[in-house]
Amino acid sequence: MFSRWLSYLFYTFLGLGLVGVLLAGFGGLVIYSNLPSLETLTDYRPKIPLRIYSDEGLLIGEFGVERRNIVTIEKVPKHLKQAILAAEDDRFYEHGGVDYIGVLRAAYSNFTAGSVQQGASTITMQVARNFFLTRDKTFTRKLNEVLLAFKIEKNLSKDNILELYINQIYLGQRSYGFSAAAQTYFGKPLEEIDIAEAAVLAGLPKAPSTYNPISNPKRAKSRQLYVLGRLHKLKYISREELSSLEKQPIIVKKQSIIFATPAEYVAEMVRQVIYDRFQEEAYTKGIRVDTTIRQKDQDTAYYALRKNLIEYDRKHGYRGPERYIDLLKYGSNQEKTLDEALDEMTEIDMIYPAIVLAAKPNTVQAYRKGGEMIEIKGEGLKFTQKHLPTHKKEQGKNYLNPGAVIRVQKDLKNNVWHIVQLPEVEAAIVSLDPNDGAIRALVGGFDFQKNKFNHVTQAWRQPGSSFKPFIYSAALEKGFTPATIINDGPLSFNATQTGSQAWEPKNFDGKYDGPVRMRTALVKSKNLVSIRILQAIGVHYAQDYISRFGFDANRHPAYLPMALGSGSVTPMQMAVGYSVFANGGYRIAPYFIKKIEDEKGNVLEDFQPVSVTNGAKRVIDPRNAFIMTNIMQDVIKSGTATRAKELGRTDLAGKTGTTSNYVDAWFCGYQKDLVTISWIGYDEPKSLGSNETGGRVALPIWMDYMRTAMKDVPMAEYKIPKGITVAKINSGTGFRDAGGNMSEYFFSEQLPPVYEPPPVEYAPKSGEPGVREEKDVRDQLF
Repeated sequence: MFSRWLSYLFYTFLGLGLVGVLLAGFGGLVIYSNLPSLETLTDYRPKIPLRIYSDEGLLIGEFGVERRNIVTIEKVPKHLKQAILAAEDDRFYEHGGVDYIGVLRAAYSNFTAGSVQQGASTITMQVARNFFLTRDKTFTRKLNEVLLAFKIEKNLSKDNILELYINQIYLGQRSYGFSAAAQTYFGKPLEEIDIAEAAVLAGLPKAPSTYNPISNPKRAKSRQLYVLGRLHKLKYISREELSSLEKQPIIVKKQSIIFATPAEYVAEMVRQVIYDRFQEEAYTKGIRVDTTIRQKDQDTAYYALRKNLIEYDRKHGYRGPERYIDLLKYGSNQEKTLDEALDEMTEIDMIYPAIVLAAKPNTVQAYRKGGEMIEIKGEGLKFTQKHLPTHKKEQGKNYLNPGAVIRVQKDLKNNVWHIVQLPEVEAAIVSLDPNDGAIRALVGGFDFQKNKFNHVTQAWRQPGSSFKPFIYSAALEKGFTPATIINDGPLSFNATQTGSQAWEPKNFDGKYDGPVRMRTALVKSKNLVSIRILQAIGVHYAQDYISRFGFDANRHPAYLPMALGSGSVTPMQMAVGYSVFANGGYRIAPYFIKKIEDEKGNVLEDFQPVSVTNGAKRVIDPRNAFIMTNIMQDVIKSGTATRAKELGRTDLAGKTGTTSNYVDAWFCGYQKDLVTISWIGYDEPKSLGSNETGGRVALPIWMDYMRTAMKDVPMAEYKIPKGITVAKINSGTGFRDAGGNMSEYFFSEQLPPVYEPPPVEYAPKSGEPGVREEKDVRDQLF
């Protein structure tokens, strides 16, 4: 009876088991038939970021939610493939999608360890999960994962599956795929990583945040040791290699992407254009944008601006620490306090944030991000000497007391740390080809991460005297000549004439030279002459005339202060305006995008700019452009920009600009094929300091840039256009004089009268009635 019951139970359970198997098989077949198509894998289209390139084809910017570089399996280093397989699925090339031996091994390992130490997911299963499934820990999701793994193995080769895994897996720091991770963590292409670095990367898929070598270096090291141990166990490396690799520290390069040149402001300009056109797809479709930016020019502009801003800032003294923190915020856990305070502060071009721990009159000890303790003394404290505590009452604001947040920089040549500071003042430089508007270099501020406001395109500032050439150009059209005599004498105006309040303008030096030629007035930047010129030609005419150069007339009210640059311009507008002089009278439009391509290299847009030789509109007489250029060459030869003669070129022209109270400083200059504008000022307008003129603080930026940009460029010649006559003049009257002491350029139809001295019958004493002196002739002209 007992045996019959046992037999009955056995067959009952066997039947139920068979029914369960049949139902599971049927369910599996139903689920399998409803699995998603593998088209996502066979036609792999990952989210590829927007990438921006220089004129030479060098990467200068990248935008995307997922940072990714697609590689083929053939380009993956052998030791990286071995490390991945050792860490994740050493029987990958042997199983059919599910590793049953691996499942048993993982179960045993986890049972003996008393916790989950190993997973049983194969690389194929991870591909299935990453492409098609969620990470929900449910039986249905796991069953789908297994069935998808079988389907993938049936339709794709092992190398195809591994390639998908290598390109798709998330590895932390917004990096998807091993190629992007190699760049993120080690700053190098995938093919250049060594075995130790490969072990770090191969350890990341298990838990990218936990084993991140940037944020968790200790855990990253322990995970690397595990992977190296697996490589040795699988006989990929020897015992000697293992011992050597285990001792190597993990050296990460924290700069996530290395760009060919610092062009963040340009990259952001491109991003805005592409986003306006493609919206969110701009960041995922692998769009490539080629720009007009040249690496050498951009590098030069970037470092010229930074060098001169730092020099200006240093000249005006140390302002004190950026802020103070409470070193006892977390009690004895000082390291947590320090790391938290420095967490959001970034390195800016080798200028590092640090926190003062101890300060004496001759030594400062500081903590630098990453745990490094540094000591600053001697030459490194010279800049901050007045802010070092010397006795107890100097423990207040602006002193380098414990808890002070400072910036430090290392003199690599002498291995000495210096306390420095980030400039408060801002600057901008833009350089373009005046023949077609191609922007060759653009730096919108000291540092993009510190201040994303693009001063080249967004900063509306008063141009000061750098605006005078446009008024003088208008005067040439109204019949003035470079030899016209104008009085440099005092003036005063009521509020109706100025549009605001009573005004008594003065020259920069406070002096008056009396009768001067128009050329001399611009070369020496005479304010009173400029105002008289504007009075003569009419403010409304001038307001309309400047629009030919690309300026907004409504930003330049039709009042006399316009002559001194009281309106508002951007550095980009000034570059366009000065291009008209440089190219012989044509208006061009600035551009920075040459070509846009999709991820497959199909051209979406190939920009064809309007140029001097291809459709650009002539806006001023070529004779006007020539004469204005010739006068502005004299600004460099003998005027307010003589410092630029150091460049040793005779083909440069330009104009300085300084606004009231030294708030804005400019230099706008050019050579026949390159226009460059430099500006410096504070975002919250305030004085740059006494005598901080355009020639003193903006011109050096321009010079440092042009010195390199113009290197090996042949000297340009400005050919005299038809319709210009060269004539000898009397420098005192501006009249033609065959025996005159200088030559001048004139429109052929606007030659001044011939100077004819009055007949003198006798030689009476000066001042007697009937004597007509040369000064009397000049008086008649103004």
